[in-house]
Amino acid sequence: MKKIMFSLAMVAACAWAQEAPKKEADGAAPAPAAQASAREVKAEKAPWPVWIAFNSTKNIDVIGMRFNCAYGACEGLTGFDLGLIGRCRYMEGFQLNLLRNEAEDVMTGFQIGFYNTAGRSDLLGVQIGLWNEAQSIRGIQAGIINVANAVSGFQVGLINRSESLYGVQVGAVNVIRSAEPSFLPLVNIGFEYFGTPAF
Repeated sequence: MKKIMFSLAMVAACAWAQEAPKKEADGAAPAPAAQASAREVKAEKAPWPVWIAFNSTKNIDVIGMRFNCAYGACEGLTGFDLGLIGRCRYMEGFQLNLLRNEAEDVMTGFQIGFYNTAGRSDLLGVQIGLWNEAQSIRGIQAGIINVANAVSGFQVGLINRSESLYGVQVGAVNVIRSAEPSFLPLVNIGFEYFGTPAF
């Protein structure tokens, strides 16, 4: 008897949840969240600590682990991001996607893959891959090609380029555009930093 009552209560709750959106569609005033623009809608936390992404779910914050089945995108990620292509706006943790890792705005942690991009990694950032890009990074870029606007730390690769650098570049081609001379082979050292130096 208890099982039957519990089942009926669950069916009633599901029916009520489905009825609410129908009323809005039939002419009732839309919910306040529907009136807000897409940028004003706050991201929701993912309901589970392990999230399997098949496509872009940009209004989700993942806390835990995200598995990208080919491609995944979200608002924020705290934890581990694994798969082929992973994108997020804010990232704290590890992005380990084979083809592409992207933290559009802020990254704190590690990106390991063929192509890594980050907006700002001003606390701690490590990028390891064939091609690494960052707006600003405090930490290490290690790859074939490393590109950043502002670096406080190290760039190690075949080609290293930064607009300004407080640290060391090691590679065949090292360019610090704000320094004189701006190009040096093998090792280049920069003394212009943003904020607090990394070392």
